[in-house]
Amino acid sequence: MNYQKALSILLGFGLLTMACKTQMVEKLDDFNLESGGYMRTVTPYPVAASTFSVSKANMAGTKMELVAEAVTPNQGSLLASYDLTIKFVDATPANGTKTTAEVPLKSIPASAYAKDPQTGYPRATISVTGAEALTATKLTNEDISAGDRFEINAVMRLTNGKSFTAKNTGLNITGGAFYSSPFFYRLNVVQ
Repeated sequence: MNYQKALSILLGFGLLTMACKTQMVEKLDDFNLESGGYMRTVTPYPVAASTFSVSKANMAGTKMELVAEAVTPNQGSLLASYDLTIKFVDATPANGTKTTAEVPLKSIPASAYAKDPQTGYPRATISVTGAEALTATKLTNEDISAGDRFEINAVMRLTNGKSFTAKNTGLNITGGAFYSSPFFYRLNVVQ
């Protein structure tokens, strides 16, 4: 009986030892991993699709405004520009259908950003007035109504030739509150 007990214990230790062995895997080469960038919205935080509005009654005086922080390796040093395009979506057919194609709005070069003393990343205030939105889409105040919207898409361009948008960036970055980098902004038209 003692012999069987000792053999069982020895066999159990042998199986346990064999089960704990792992296969060696190669270490990740951190220096050769691809890296990119994103434009983090600092304020308003978190940014939501309904965050920004422009008033039909005061298109020149109402605007979308946000503070954006360029996050790339080496604390934002790879940023070349943040390019915005805009299109108008006519959601009120009573005054005709004036939906437009996407057109260039503005490009914010890296030189417009200043290093934030706390984070070390470059930041800039980005604003788009209702009047700028109308001019870019070649519309007039009569073409828009409360309930319509302007949609702004962004492209972050890096000095290494890479570019990032909502289409080639993961949901953790575009949809997560931590990163707050949608690459998309909506200006709702209100009275």
